[in-house]
Parts: sequence; structure tokens; C-alpha cells
Amino acid sequence: MQRGWGWIADGLRLWRRNPAVLIFASFTYMLTLLVLGSIPLIGQVIAYLLMPVMSLGVLNTCRAVDEGRKVGPDVLFSGFKSNVPQLVAIGGIYLAASIVVLMLTALFDDGMILRIMTGQEELDPEGPLPDLGAGLFAAVALSLPVLAAYWFAPILAGWWKVPAAKAMFFSFYACVQNWRPLLAFGASLLVMLGMLPSFIVNIAGMISPLLSTLLVLVLPLVLIPVTFASFYVNARDVFGIDTHDGPIA
Repeated sequence: MQRGWGWIADGLRLWRRNPAVLIFASFTYMLTLLVLGSIPLIGQVIAYLLMPVMSLGVLNTCRAVDEGRKVGPDVLFSGFKSNVPQLVAIGGIYLAASIVVLMLTALFDDGMILRIMTGQEELDPEGPLPDLGAGLFAAVALSLPVLAAYWFAPILAGWWKVPAAKAMFFSFYACVQNWRPLLAFGASLLVMLGMLPSFIVNIAGMISPLLSTLLVLVLPLVLIPVTFASFYVNARDVFGIDTHDGPIA
């Protein structure tokens, strides 16, 4: 379990080796998916289908930094050169499974979350919040196997040319075999992304409002790339990837 916490520290060390490149890669990834998702009607579908392709590019960037190689912007889009049909298939399976999970939550909350997510019902910010407890619990419980199946799948399909369904099966198996360090990893991400920023910003606000504002802008430039780098370190350790001789797109 201790290794799960260590992945964050290793991700931070990897980020320090080339912060500019990892900042560029992680934010370009998010911006690309955000722009694609904003396209009316088909945007969300396209974003899901290309998410494995783009995430492989970020992981390729992390690996290039880890190996000490010169990295350019082209590495971020290297996922489009490696087993693209299977990567897109992974995105499609992930989208279909996510829709099934969303529909199953209706069994626990009379379809409240489903209606909110599809825009059929809006939350009143001034009114009482609906009881979403059972639905949210079911959504989390049902989403965990789906997330486990997706977690390592882009790497398996991109680096070892594993077919989509097989990649998702072995991703799920790897997560089950390593559930303790992954649980610690998830808890450390929750602390780093959910609790630590607000704590730091609040403390800084007591010293100087300007410092607090500056940290709001600066912290994402550290925390988000470190998160992506820690994903790569996580996969590198679980699959025993040799950073010098292993396959890479």
C-alpha cells in the first residue's frame, strides 16, 4: 500500500525533470477533449472515442521524459500512430459502459441522476437538494469496475497492440491484483487534488489576498501534470516497464 502513495512522489519528481513539456501535454489533452465535447450533438461521443488516443499521447510524453529523450509537441499526438482502431474501440466500450451505469442508477433513485445528467431536470440552487445518496453510491460502486477496465487499457492497446476487449480485461485484472496500492493512490489523489489546494489557498489568503489569487493560478500548473505523471509511474510499476528497452509508440 505504501507504493500507492509513492506514485505521487515519483510523479512529482518526473514533473520536475521537464515541467514545461508535462504542463503542455496535460493541458492540451484536457483542452482538446473540452473543445471536442462542446460540439453539439456528437461532441461528447467524439471526446470519449478519442480519449484513449489522447491519453496515450500524454503517457508517451511522460515516458519520453522518464527516458531522458528530447520531447516535442508531436509526442503528445503520437497516440494517433499506434493501434488507433483498438484505442477508439476502447473509448467506445468505455462510453457504452458509462451509459449503462448511468441508466442502472435509476433503479436506486427513481432516475433522478439520469434526468439531471441528461438535462431533463435542473437543480434549484435556492431550493432543497434532492436526495441523491442512494443513486450516487450506486453510481460510484458500478463505475469502479468500468474505471478499472479502462485504467490501463490505452497503454496495453498502444504499447503492446492488445485488442480492445482483451486490453480492458487485463486492465481490470491488473487493478484487482493491485487494489491495495491503487486504493492508497486514489486516496492520495483525493488529498492532493481535493483538500490540499483549498488548504494552501486559504492559508495564503490569511497572509495576502494577492498571494492567494496567484496560487489559484499556479497550483493547477503543478498538480494536474503531476497527476498525469503519477498515472504513468503507476503503469510503469504495475507492468514492470523497462524505461529503456520497452515498447513505445
